[in-house]
Amino acid sequence: MRQIKNLFGCLCLVLIGLTVGYASPLVPDNPKDDVTIELQKKVEAVYTSQIGVRELTGRNDGVAVERYLAVTGLGKGYAWCAAFPSWVFNEAGVNAIKSAWSPSWFPPGNTIYHKGKANSITPDKADVFGIYYPKLKRIGHVGFVDNWQIDSDYFVSVEGNTNNAGSREGDGVYRKRRLKSNVHKVSRWIPHTGDGRLVYLSRHNIRRAA
Repeated sequence: MRQIKNLFGCLCLVLIGLTVGYASPLVPDNPKDDVTIELQKKVEAVYTSQIGVRELTGRNDGVAVERYLAVTGLGKGYAWCAAFPSWVFNEAGVNAIKSAWSPSWFPPGNTIYHKGKANSITPDKADVFGIYYPKLKRIGHVGFVDNWQIDSDYFVSVEGNTNNAGSREGDGVYRKRRLKSNVHKVSRWIPHTGDGRLVYLSRHNIRRAA
């Protein structure tokens, strides 16, 4: 009888362990050195300085919007959510792709988080998140992770070409509070100590938009 009880107890512990593991698929973020922290602060300062930017006529135009697009080789009139991080990283001196095409922001070597996949790394400040749109059958909107709030279903973002409703066809740069469950992928362009990831550098600008 004692052996049966012990066996039952062990099985319970195993089941509990599996349940905990399934409910918490993220692994802790790797430690950051001073260089990483300073670069994160620099990128944060740049994207925060743009909060409040608005399109001139609501047609993907305006001095600031056209400046973002110019980094990717495009002019006014194109969707610019992905052009925004291109410009921010360029201003902050961080090596990243210069692309207005949302899906291009998630090459395998930089993708640290993939919804539903084990061993995803916890997103951190200045990482780039992507939202998947079933109708498009691809990621159709990107922005910056500003604060991936632990023990919360939400995170704080800063993103362009959105609005108060969170549209991917908005009119400006906003700080938003989004559901983590809506995030499909997250990429990292400021490597953390121990990431073991190489920053992907595009040889050619990807000039499609959205």
